[in-house]
Amino acid sequence: MSHVSTQRSPEWNGVTGGKTLGQKALLFLFHFTNVTVGYVILALVVPFYMLFGRKGFSSIYRYFRKQFHYSPVKAFFKTYQNHFIFGQCMLDRFAVYAGRRNFFQMEITGNEEFYKLLENEKGFIIANSHVGNLELCGYLMRQNKKRINALVFGGETKEIMENRLKLFNLNNVSIIPVFGDMSHIFVVNEVLSAGEAVSMPCDRIFGSAKSVECDFLSGKADFPIGAFTLAAHFDVPVIAIFVLKKSVSKYRVYVQPISLEDAGTLSKREKAEHLTRAFVKKLEAVVREYPEQWFNFYNFWK
Repeated sequence: MSHVSTQRSPEWNGVTGGKTLGQKALLFLFHFTNVTVGYVILALVVPFYMLFGRKGFSSIYRYFRKQFHYSPVKAFFKTYQNHFIFGQCMLDRFAVYAGRRNFFQMEITGNEEFYKLLENEKGFIIANSHVGNLELCGYLMRQNKKRINALVFGGETKEIMENRLKLFNLNNVSIIPVFGDMSHIFVVNEVLSAGEAVSMPCDRIFGSAKSVECDFLSGKADFPIGAFTLAAHFDVPVIAIFVLKKSVSKYRVYVQPISLEDAGTLSKREKAEHLTRAFVKKLEAVVREYPEQWFNFYNFWK
């Protein structure tokens, strides 16, 4: 059943690290060198993050121990790998900010589903998650058919937000900052009514959002129902997009429709719950294939 859930206070707040000075230094570095230079530095820095960021380290270590039943030694090395790939994804964004868009390649599965929705008069919802590097997809995939509005955390630095806006604008993507006053909800309603698309994270609960308890990776966790409530209310389709790092320069993109069979007999609330569970099944399959790219650095499971 769905229920009103008060979110556990996450130990990790989702803000890109480094502050403005460090972020400008990365931009300067990648103007003159390849991103792989950053990877070498990152490999040396990650142990310090694991040592001093104990809460994030503990949550990921526990994730590998409990959800995948790895031995203590394997879980430790997988935790290092998780932190290292997360850092790579962050550096890849800064490399693109610095003008190295052509360095990265994307192999896309299901792209026809995406373009089918772009041609439709209706809006649609892109369900995303904190797995892999979806943001990079927004920088690299060009289209001018329909405006996509991406919900992003509003507390990032000016450096991050300005670079996001510059690159997103090239690909017909707008930003809807998410703040605690929930004002973004009104903007989302407006753009969906206008037939535009909305990209929303569907794996984290903010405040006292309505949620659905789901079986997920050998445990139970609450997932937000908001995106799917909007889909049911506006009667718009939903697709999930997952962007996973495959190698230094390659990403694999999965575009998967989230649909229901015999949905005509369900109420809007029931549709939203069923869509949530359908999304969670897609998410679970991706995480099982790429367990090192799970980037929720807090105690996710009940």
